[in-house]
Formats: sequence, C-alpha cells, structure tokens
Amino acid sequence: MKYSLFSLIILFFTATASGQWLDRPDPTTPRMADGKPNLSAPAPKKADGRPSLAGIWVRVPLDLPPRPFGTPNTLSDRLVDGSSIAMQPWAEALFKERSEKNLGGGRPSERCLPHGIPDAMLPGALFKFIETPGVTLLLYEEFNHYRQIFTDGRPFPDDPQPTWFGYSVGRWEGDTFVVETRGFNDQTWLDDSGHPHTEAMHTTERFRRKDFGHMDLIVMIDDAKAYAKPWSVSIPLQPLPDTELIEDVCDNERDSVHISK
Repeated sequence: MKYSLFSLIILFFTATASGQWLDRPDPTTPRMADGKPNLSAPAPKKADGRPSLAGIWVRVPLDLPPRPFGTPNTLSDRLVDGSSIAMQPWAEALFKERSEKNLGGGRPSERCLPHGIPDAMLPGALFKFIETPGVTLLLYEEFNHYRQIFTDGRPFPDDPQPTWFGYSVGRWEGDTFVVETRGFNDQTWLDDSGHPHTEAMHTTERFRRKDFGHMDLIVMIDDAKAYAKPWSVSIPLQPLPDTELIEDVCDNERDSVHISK
C-alpha cells in the first residue's frame, strides 16, 4: 500500500508520542488532588530566582479551519499582531514553488536533514531544555539533534562557520530568556511550506514561562537578503511532564523508499 509522505509523517509523530515512557512520575511535578499535573501552578524557580525552563516541551497546535489533507504548516498562521512577511522577489518565487507547486515536497527533513530554527518546533516534535551554568542545551527528539545556547557572556565568533542551527548566545531580560542566533547556512526551511532564508539570517527567540504548564515563545526573523523587513511569529509551548525523550533514527534518503513500500 502506498502512503503520502505527509501521512507517513503524521503516523511517525503519532507513534512517537504514544511510545513515550509515560509511566515515570516526576516528584518535582506539582499535582492536583487527583494526582494529575497542575499546569496552572507557579513556574519552578532556579537558584537565582529566575524561572526554570527545564523539561520536555512541545508546541501548542493551532485551532485552524479545515484544510486539504497534506497542507504543510506555515509561519503565516503564527504571525504576531502587526507583523507581516514581505519577501524579496527571489524569495517569494522560491516560496511559491515550494508551497504551491510542490506542496512542501522536497523539504530537508525528507532526507533526514535538520529542520532548523524555528521549524524544529513546528511539527509537534518534542524537545528538552537542560540548564547548566554557562550553557543551556536544547535536545530535539527528532533525529537526535541538539543546540547549545551559551550564557557565559561570550560574543559571537568572528567566523561562526555556518551550520544548520547556527551559533546561539542567551541572556535574561527579567523573566524572559532571550536567545540570539547567527551563523546559519542557507539549507533549512523556516517551515514546511518552504519560507526560505539566507546565511545573513539573524533570529531572536524570547522564551517566557508564565506558569508550570504554559510558555510563550516569540521568534523574530531578520534577514534583509530574503525579506524586506524583520517579522515575528508566536509559538506557544506546553510541557509534557512525567515522560522522557526516546531515541529517533532516520535512515538517510532511503527512508521514504523503505516506508512507502
């Protein structure tokens, strides 16, 4: 039986979610009288008094009108108030080819290549914050990828050697963890519908944990070579308490051949 790639991706994430180690209660998780996690409890604090982002998170799905099956996700649905996507002519032509002609087909993840920023948080894949002095780690369950966010006050390197996730430095502004990233290659898509970017892209992510079960994330995209002006999207996050990441393996470009037979 043949399946569309999109349906296979949905099946993958359904299997991934159901395959978590669900029966692993965390003694630090605040609970209600019935034992369920209390998502409205205050956000946990670190020793310095700032909110802790530690734990496993996933993006909150959007409540959108029905769309044709296989429609790829798009950051256009997540624009913050007052923000708009104004593409340079070459970027708009490439986006239309990817989104309208190919319906998101040919995206890097089909070849087991990284999603990048902010796309790694859009498909419903899990990721984990680990906080240590000097560096905060982001572990992505999909493909076992990771990011290092340096918090020791270092500047960006003169030559960041462009990579899929770029080079990230973080700082706190009140209760908001601000992450700036530069040094991207131009191989990732910003979303599955195919918004492009160049190596000149600079992203600013602002994580604000409001309570135990809710975290706001605002991502600003600044890439003058691909867009006429910076633009921002909102990606609300929710935790998955009492669980853990599992190993994910992708078999390179042969994956789609194997699973479609």
